[in-house]
Parts: sequence; C-alpha cells; structure tokens
Amino acid sequence: MKRTFFLARLSVCCCGVALIFASSIIAQQRRTPRTRRTSKTVLSVKTIAVKEIDAGGLKKLLARDNASQTAPRPLLINFWATWCEPCREEFPDLVRINNYYKTRGLDFIVVSIDDVEELNKGVPQFLREMRATMPAYLLNAPDGEAAMDAIDPQWSGALPATFLFDQQGRIAFKHTGRINAAELRATIEKMMKR
Repeated sequence: MKRTFFLARLSVCCCGVALIFASSIIAQQRRTPRTRRTSKTVLSVKTIAVKEIDAGGLKKLLARDNASQTAPRPLLINFWATWCEPCREEFPDLVRINNYYKTRGLDFIVVSIDDVEELNKGVPQFLREMRATMPAYLLNAPDGEAAMDAIDPQWSGALPATFLFDQQGRIAFKHTGRINAAELRATIEKMMKR
C-alpha cells in the first residue's frame, strides 16, 4: 500500500516536471524567431542599418516633407527597446503588419530607446532576429520630453508605444503597452479606405 502511494506521488511529480519542462521549451520556441525556407533556400534579411535620431529628426519624420512623394501616406511609429519584454513580445506582430501594408500605402518606422552603445550591436541584432525590414532609428535625445512632445504631448514615455498618423499628420491611433494586432489592423484598414 505504501509502495503504491509512493509510486503514485512519484508519477505525479514526474508529470509536473515534464509539464514545466515542456512549457519552458514552448516559451523558448515562441521567443526564438523561425527561419523561413522556400524550396531548399534560406531567406536572408539584408543588413539592418539603424540610424541615430534626435527630437528634431522625429519632427522631420512626422512632417514627411519628401519631394518624391506626391501625397503623404499614413505613418505608423513604434517606440520600443531591446530590454522591454512587452516590446519584444509584440515585435513579430509588427513585422507581419509591416510586411502586409508596406506595399499597400503605409509607411512604418521603429524607434528604439536603447542606449546609444547599442546602435550597432543589440538593436540591429534583434531586428535581424525578428526579420524586420522597416526603417529603424535609435533615439538619442538629451531632452526626452521634447522627443515625447514631438510625437504626442500626452505620451508619458511608457513602452512599447505605437502611434498611427493619418495622411494629414493627425494621430488616428495610439497605444502604450503591447498592441492588439487585430485592433491596429482594423484601424489601418479603415484609414486606407479614406
């Protein structure tokens, strides 16, 4: 009887350990980007160039005074950092949104607020892992308030932060924290129909 009880407890413990082990493997797989293969060729992502930007540069990006564009396009901006777990978790959704809408009339940029030392290290490495192709910047602004005010005076600086500007440069969508991809897509779709 004691032996049966002991074996039952042992099997419950083993099942618990197996569940913990399996869930940690699943979590690791979700964090690790997958390599897409077509036929026998591995698709590669070009070298990611991350440009340094300040508050004045952000204002210029928002103005979108590009002579080659006949009409301004909607602009999606995401502020993030490599050390921000919700930022890392939402990034695959952002990459999918960029891949879908970049040929449909949406401009999309990402702005990291990592330390400047990460300009050529951690930030481009993370973007490569995520297979990100949108223009990427690293904010180097001594006055963080001026940078936040350039985007939205009501923004507290919380990360991640996502802002969608319409063709006239007005905020059509803003969200701090991990985005709901379906909600963002619905807003983009609505804006694209205008």
